[in-house]
Parts: sequence; structure tokens; C-alpha cells
Amino acid sequence: MKILLVGSGGREHALALGLQADPACTELHCAPGNPGTAQIATNHSLDITNNEAVLSLAKSLSVDLVVVGPEVPLVNGVADVLRAAGIATFGPSKAAAQLEGSKDFAKGVMRDAGVPTARSFTCQTQPEIEHALDSFGSPYVVKDDGLAAGKGVVVTDDRQVALEHAISCKRVVIEEFLNGPEISLFGISDGRNVLPMEPAQDFKRAYDFDKGPNTGGMGAYSPLPWAPDDIVDETFEKVLAPMIAEMAARGTPFVGLLYAGLALTDHGIRVIEFNARFGDPETQVLIPRLKTPLATLLYKAATDSLDDAVLEWRDDSAVTVVLAAPGYPDAPEVNGAITNIPKIAGTKIFHAGTSQSGENLLSTGGRVITVTGIGSDLTQARDLAYRAISQIELSGSFYRSDIALNASVAEKGN
Repeated sequence: MKILLVGSGGREHALALGLQADPACTELHCAPGNPGTAQIATNHSLDITNNEAVLSLAKSLSVDLVVVGPEVPLVNGVADVLRAAGIATFGPSKAAAQLEGSKDFAKGVMRDAGVPTARSFTCQTQPEIEHALDSFGSPYVVKDDGLAAGKGVVVTDDRQVALEHAISCKRVVIEEFLNGPEISLFGISDGRNVLPMEPAQDFKRAYDFDKGPNTGGMGAYSPLPWAPDDIVDETFEKVLAPMIAEMAARGTPFVGLLYAGLALTDHGIRVIEFNARFGDPETQVLIPRLKTPLATLLYKAATDSLDDAVLEWRDDSAVTVVLAAPGYPDAPEVNGAITNIPKIAGTKIFHAGTSQSGENLLSTGGRVITVTGIGSDLTQARDLAYRAISQIELSGSFYRSDIALNASVAEKGN
């Protein structure tokens, strides 16, 4: 099977490793890819926001499957263009990708599907915004209705900060604060069936102990030893299956990866948000734990044939930690030299914001490299991840030191 993977981040590097490990994958291409994917696949320079360019490359390579990693090309409708040309594609249509492209749209689908979520107002004027803020009170949860690269959400006790963020958005969703731990739980769907993956937890704030601004994610871990035993079944029954059924009933079946961000509240699970693709950095802990061959699995999803598919998981634990550029997330500095990337058994290095310039590896984005440790438990996985990331040199870079710390302590106590 010839596969084209669209994207260039840490998520795509993790997916590339998973796809390449499946014997069914005979040829792997990445567009545009990164220096990490270049080690296991053929990279192609490409503007992934140009649907026709993506289609042209897929045709020229005669690929059997296209896997679309990032949200922007999905919301732009690249999956529609590829499917219209008869190319099997893992990723939702433009209409279905609105579950991520518009918070207001997702709220409407959840309402019709009976999926539990926070109460909310969708606002476009300052009087509407002020009414919504005062209705829910502090802490204020303010979400840009559209795509914002993981940085469109503000949660704050400061009403003025909330108001300014809301006014800066063309359209904004303001909702009640959901109290309780947050987890990510993905479902792989062929438009009719949905297979729930194991849960992961990511860390959105830039600094230790959940301080600092929101980011695209500073680390993640899986499994979750503290989570309810029935969390996967409950999420399937209350969230994933109803959403897939509702999207199909609307005539816009969801084919691809449905990411459910959940809050485990005192009143049960509530959906915080949906994404229409694999999450980053959760993918970097889930793919190393997945035993089911990935290329075969995604091809079955893309061709409406998940009826008999099952997901099998390794018993290992995985912890991933993000190395961020100085100034991230507000104004990351780029073109820094990255050196001393270690090779330690039980670890995987995933490139994200990197580029190769001759013999030099340079930083090109805010989240530069993700390091995943894989061990028999979270403590061992953490130790491996931190041992590796501490050796990487990038002037001014930083990483959180508390990824999976509380979970590993709790796991030892059990």
C-alpha cells in the first residue's frame, strides 16, 4: 500500500512511524514532512492549504491512501477533492470538519445528538458578550468560534481579559466553566462505525503546575491509572457513537479521527471540544502503545470497512514532553541550532518545528521536538522521557517538568 501523509508536525512524525511499521505499507510519502519523517519516508515540498496541489501529488504518486494530519486542509475541504478523484482518504469532509472549524456548529450537533456539554452562548456583539460573561461568571471560558491553532481559548478569572479576547474574535462562544480533570479520547470512524481509542491526558499551560498561557500542548501521557474503569465505554455510548450517528443522519458522515476533549465533572462527563484529527501531543503517546497495524486500520476507516476491526493495545505506559522554543507561545524565536539529540532505548524523538539546513538542525516553530518515553509504568516512562529531553540543546528552550507527575505518584500508591 502506497500512502501519502499530509502535514509536518510532531503528530505527523508519530503517525509516519506507525504507518511505516505496518507491513501493509510498502511506500510512505510525507508532504511536506520534516527532518524526522525524512528518515523513514520520502518528503515532498507542498503547500498543504492548496487542495489541487495535494491532489496532484497524490495522483502523481499513485497512492492507495491519503492520511490528512492537520485541521486546516480538512476544514479547507481537501478530503472532498481527494475522494472525488477516487482516492481513499482518512480525514473528514469539509462539512464534517466543521466540528472543529466552528465551536458553534459543534454545539448544535451535540444538542441534536443529546451529547452532554457545557451551557453556552454564541456572541457577535459586545452587549451579547457582556451578557454571556455576566450570566456564567468567573472563571470565564471564552472560545474563538473558528480555528486558532490551539490558542483560541481563554480561561480566566479576569473579566477584562475575557472581554478583550471575546471582542477580538469575529464570533465567540462563551460557556460555563467545567470543573474536573480533563482527558482526551479519540474515536476512529468510517462514517458508520466508531472505534474508541484509549484515553490520554495532555497539558495545555506553558509552565509547571498549570501556570502561564494556553498552548497547543506541552506534554501528554497514557494510560490514565486514575480514570474510571468504564471511561472508554461511557465515552463511546454518550459521546462518540451519538456524534457519528448524528453526522450520518445529517448527510455529512464523519470519516476520520474524532477527538473528544472531555471534562470529568461531578455530574458526569461533559464535552469541552471536538477536533477533527489526531491530537498533538496525545498522538505521540497513543501511537507507540497501539498494537493494531495503523496503515491497515486507517485504510479500513477510509473505505467504510471497520465493521470487524478491533483495537489492541500494549501494556506499556508512554509519557511525552515537548521542548518549546524561547518565547513560546506568544512570540517563539526560530532558527536556533538544535544539537545533542540522544539515542536512548525506550525513547522516541518526534520532530515538530524543525528544519534541516545542510548539517545543521534548526528550530522553525514554537513546539520544536517531542520526546516520548515508553516504560512498564508511568514512572519509568517519565524517567526515560526526561533523561532524553534534558540532553537536547537549544538555547533558551524550555519544557515542563511535571508531565504525568501526579499520575505516576498515584499509580505507585495503588
